[in-house]
Amino acid sequence: MNDKLPEQSCASFTVKLASREAVPGGGGAAALIGSLGAALGEMAGNLTVGKKKYAAYEEDLQRMIRDADILRQRFLALIDADAAAFEPLSRAYSMPKDDPHYTETMTAVTLAACKAPYEMMECCCETVELLEEMREKCSALMISDVGCGALAVRASLEAAYLNVLINTRSLAGNRDARLMEWKAEALLNEYLPRAQAVAEAVTEHLRRKDNG
Repeated sequence: MNDKLPEQSCASFTVKLASREAVPGGGGAAALIGSLGAALGEMAGNLTVGKKKYAAYEEDLQRMIRDADILRQRFLALIDADAAAFEPLSRAYSMPKDDPHYTETMTAVTLAACKAPYEMMECCCETVELLEEMREKCSALMISDVGCGALAVRASLEAAYLNVLINTRSLAGNRDARLMEWKAEALLNEYLPRAQAVAEAVTEHLRRKDNG
């Protein structure tokens, strides 16, 4: 890869994603979707700060904007991290299975390939927490964007989880792989409902006719 994936245009990224090239794939797409969720939360904050009606939340909004910006950039960096982890994995797949280092090598590179999608899941969880707070403190005009952000992060969380599993499934009986699966499932079980709850709360708010 000559160019960093996050620095490509949306059109170029999707063309590459749709092509026969191995990367970006599902992991890179998951990270991109997560970055959009964080960006929507950041936008909601940026379009609320400075408004008198929300002055009581000014410091909180400034903090959330900074945190959302950090999360957005972490997601984008994980697009390249996920792609980079695939290269040694693809090389390992070409090793002869009777190579004395085959099992050791495959285990190491497969576990390494789990790291980026697992970190995406952690970023998703932090973003969900941010969007929960943003929904309570941002301008009512931005509430739909917070809901859209929650839906994006929910999708990113589930997609990143699948990218953990596609790697750990090949390491049956490996303790580190089982631990990774357990930790990933715990994040999914806690934060998937929370992301959904934000989206549902926003939907209910927008459906009400008496909310001004």
